[in-house]
Amino acid sequence: MSRVSQAEAQANRASAVVAASRLFRERGVPNVSVVDIMRSVGLTQGGFYKQFASKGALVDEAVRRGFVDMMRYLTDLQEGSDDRSTAWLALLDSYLSTEHRDDPGGGCPAAGFVGDLAKDPAHRDAYAAGVREMAAWIAPGDAGLAALATLVGGILLARATAGSAVSDEVLHAVRDTASRVAD
Repeated sequence: MSRVSQAEAQANRASAVVAASRLFRERGVPNVSVVDIMRSVGLTQGGFYKQFASKGALVDEAVRRGFVDMMRYLTDLQEGSDDRSTAWLALLDSYLSTEHRDDPGGGCPAAGFVGDLAKDPAHRDAYAAGVREMAAWIAPGDAGLAALATLVGGILLARATAGSAVSDEVLHAVRDTASRVAD
């Protein structure tokens, strides 16, 4: 059996974190096993324990990874827009879309992890830091937190009512109301 190089080990670890972040948001932390994560990236369960102390340690990394990816997306929106208002409206268009509603694994970590982390306080620090950073991108202070809470609540309601007219109505109503923040 050949040994894995340090570079390969780091790449495997990064792949596992990305996969875990997606799977946890998609199915929920309790519903994803170490075997599920490692199988999704073509590695063995034994390889997991060479990289991570526990599934809990991976949860923290997966939460942080989700927010790093989200902040990269927000930065790209900002850089691709003429002004802050245009970036905010672009975020609303993507965030409050049926595509985002139907893809929790690839979507917002604030929405994707909220249910599991509300039940498991062990991982709240990583989540709280991500929420604070994301809210600060939206707007300073309470306004950013309130706007983020509105977006997360809206996408969660839309997901919970997917397949009914209410889902699309929620997406439209939240987008219409939140777009006024840019005015």
